Amino acid sequence: MITNQIMRAITYATTMHDGQRRKVDQTPYIAHPFRVAMLLKEHHCHNDLVIAGLLHDIVEDTEGTLEEIESIFGENISELVQSVTELEKTLPWEERKQHSIDQIREASFNVKLITCADKIDNLQSMLDNETIYGNSMWHAFDRGKSDQQWYYQNMYQSVITGVKPADFHPLMYLFKALLDEFLHE
Repeated sequence: MITNQIMRAITYATTMHDGQRRKVDQTPYIAHPFRVAMLLKEHHCHNDLVIAGLLHDIVEDTEGTLEEIESIFGENISELVQSVTELEKTLPWEERKQHSIDQIREASFNVKLITCADKIDNLQSMLDNETIYGNSMWHAFDRGKSDQQWYYQNMYQSVITGVKPADFHPLMYLFKALLDEFLHE
């Protein structure tokens, strides 16, 4: 069931990401947070995680703030969003990505699940776009394929750090399967 809070998050995220487009295929950006949220919902994650999945790029990519998210959606969701928010984009790519890798290594299991859903959608989009556009798609990114492979490989290692194999969530297995495809294509 979709709650009022999820409906509110869909509206808020759609409004905040209005006019934004994905880098390669130029689809409306809102498709990404919506797919992230649906992955979390499909895998029976708590509604707070679904909402944080919808809002995970608000602070990074819009004028929205953590304070605004907290006032609308509560402290728990604001903290989840903060935990998956990258450093300011004016910093070098390597510094931002390394900080995210380090941050997720120490993150809670729930934050790791949001990260998995985000990275699953990004990897699937890259694999799909590479099939359609070939190597030219990498011109849309700050860094090329080998740097992206480094980032996603290290992010996966951070996601599984501290999680016993018996406790792996299906999203972790899906992340690994897409990562293997991305590394070996």
